[in-house]
Amino acid sequence: MLSRIAESLFWIGRYIERSDGTARILEVHLQLLLEDPWIDEDTACRSLLNVMGSLPSDTKTPVSRDDVLQRLAIDRMNPASVAYSLSAARENARRAREIVSSELWETLNMTNSRMPRRLQTDKAHDFFQWVRERASLAVGSVDSSTSRDEAWQFFTLGRSIERTDMTARMLATRSLTEASGPSWTTILRSCGAYEAYLRTYRGMPSASNAAEFLLLDRLFPRSIIFSIQQAEECMSAIDPRADRVGHSNPVLRALGRIRNDLEYSPIGEIISELPLHMDRVQRVTREASEAIRGRFFPTHAEPSWIGETS
Repeated sequence: MLSRIAESLFWIGRYIERSDGTARILEVHLQLLLEDPWIDEDTACRSLLNVMGSLPSDTKTPVSRDDVLQRLAIDRMNPASVAYSLSAARENARRAREIVSSELWETLNMTNSRMPRRLQTDKAHDFFQWVRERASLAVGSVDSSTSRDEAWQFFTLGRSIERTDMTARMLATRSLTEASGPSWTTILRSCGAYEAYLRTYRGMPSASNAAEFLLLDRLFPRSIIFSIQQAEECMSAIDPRADRVGHSNPVLRALGRIRNDLEYSPIGEIISELPLHMDRVQRVTREASEAIRGRFFPTHAEPSWIGETS
């Protein structure tokens, strides 16, 4: 497969998952502000923007929920926004049009064209639901119409790495402020995990069990461990060379380290330092992404003119 096609498929998967994850995180944030009217809106909004890597440079002007929606939902110039992700997914599908299915192309094209340019707070819930539905439709189109070859592996690898990152950011919102954060029930519902959690633990969510479920459950597809394992499987399928001693593949090394750290750390220790652990997960996803880019999507240096020598 051409590296440009593989790269486009990888980023289609990442951008679709990013739009879905960002919509879910924003819904949690708005729910937090509704559940706790005494929370300082500026502090909570700045904390969320910091979690999403989109903190404004102006430290004096108060940040409101409308500002958050503008920056993270509909700002087409902000790489962390839903609108940017959907537009970038469509653009990457255009570049890989010869291999992308018609169903996926039509889904991304229509989603991008219907993306609103303004969003009112009272209609935010409907918008988030629409984004989740469009992301599910795009992923379903790929899963139902793509052979399990390298094209599917690169798409799923991108989705898995991005889902790992977005679930870590979702869990980081639990500590948005020193005083309070969204309830574990709210976080589970936003991940579509509430019913699955109840079937697994057969009781109302507690901090320990809910965190354990979203971090370490090997059967739930939005858990961090499930996503990391799926990324490892895709990476092994794409680059099947087996090392006799250790792993020479930097992607598998990075993913394996963070997986072992999470699996073998006491859950109480992880919860007590949740922002720190989730920041480490995000750093590993960036490290893995850079390793994938260097291994499969090399940047070709621009030809430079070398003058004649006498």
